[in-house]
Amino acid sequence: MATKKSRPIRVGVVGVGRGQSFARGASEAVGMKLVALCDTWEERLHEAGREHSVATYTDYDRFLEHDMDAVILANYFHQHAPLAIKALESGRHVMSETATHKTLAQAVALCRAVERSGKTYMLAENYPYCAANQELRRLYRAGEIGEVRYAEGEYNHAAEEKWRLSISPGENHWRNWMPPTYYCSHALAPLMVATDTMPVRVNGLSIVEAPTQSPKTVRVADNGCAILARMDNGAVFRIFGLMLSSIHRVRYEIHGERGLLSTAPPDHWSTVHVHHEEWLREAGQPLDKTYTPDWPEHGELARSAGHGGGDFWTNFHFANAIRSGQPPYLDVYRGAAICSVGILAWKSALQDGAPFDVPDFKNEEVRKQYENDDWSPFPEDAAPNQPPPSIRGLVKPSAPARKAAQKVWRATG
Repeated sequence: MATKKSRPIRVGVVGVGRGQSFARGASEAVGMKLVALCDTWEERLHEAGREHSVATYTDYDRFLEHDMDAVILANYFHQHAPLAIKALESGRHVMSETATHKTLAQAVALCRAVERSGKTYMLAENYPYCAANQELRRLYRAGEIGEVRYAEGEYNHAAEEKWRLSISPGENHWRNWMPPTYYCSHALAPLMVATDTMPVRVNGLSIVEAPTQSPKTVRVADNGCAILARMDNGAVFRIFGLMLSSIHRVRYEIHGERGLLSTAPPDHWSTVHVHHEEWLREAGQPLDKTYTPDWPEHGELARSAGHGGGDFWTNFHFANAIRSGQPPYLDVYRGAAICSVGILAWKSALQDGAPFDVPDFKNEEVRKQYENDDWSPFPEDAAPNQPPPSIRGLVKPSAPARKAAQKVWRATG
């Protein structure tokens, strides 16, 4: 926490939809002060500006002229890297939610920009910071189950189609085109944070769920995926999601050499399960235990924030990293690795599970191999050599699906 004598970190937030959580969290409690907002959604932008009594901008370059120390990016999923690089080059610290980049070339450019600037960069992935996942991290780092050999991360967001359309306005919206492997951070990052491991190779398989695919929807990307990631300690992590209709669930398991750690029902945000086989159990260790932990500090603030408390902790750790000058755990290199797993897993899925190596983004010689890799499935990058967002190729929504979607978009504005 900031001391009373510390000058608050002046923060500007891009995005007044999801970004509202970061705007409200840029408070005295974490030593921040919101000073500006930026979005092209003018009506909501002006409402938010009045709510927070801060300056508003529809032009990002003008926004960067505002007197501030840091920028938090909560704009569209696949459009963060160019804005992050501009902010870094302007001398601002940057926290970027969800995805660091949409191509490997952008990942290279972003890592170079962070190094040139000397500024703090953080991936604002919030799922590692819920009470349950923080307890998994504490237990694992204390040696409770020995070294991880296998782990599972699941983020499956089952969604009714009208609701999904309401947050995906327009046929070319990123949510309609994003391959299911790309949104892997919620499933992968908590496992990496707990075990302090990095992915080095991935295999991906895509899952097509016909009842919720075209012609009943304008979504042209597949619904689900399974990713196998070989980690730098030899362990295998299985990542599963994204929008299969079976169940809305977030879940994590860490299988170690001497036991199991996992989140557990009824609430995977806050419930932990610890298991040891009798013949491996050490003195004082439970045979089987399920309990609800709390954060060791600032629990009241975390409980009042979204995403299981993660929306508080991302701002908290970003502010602490800026003040200390020490990189946050989810720095640009780990962020680039996580998001590259999603890209490379899609390359793998289009080749029915072929393996792909994850680049070491700290190594400039390795980075040079990817500096021109603009492989992208998004519609604005359409070209003969670009990939489709589905293993079925480029799906064309039916006329009834388009008509139904337009009706939803008109109703929701």
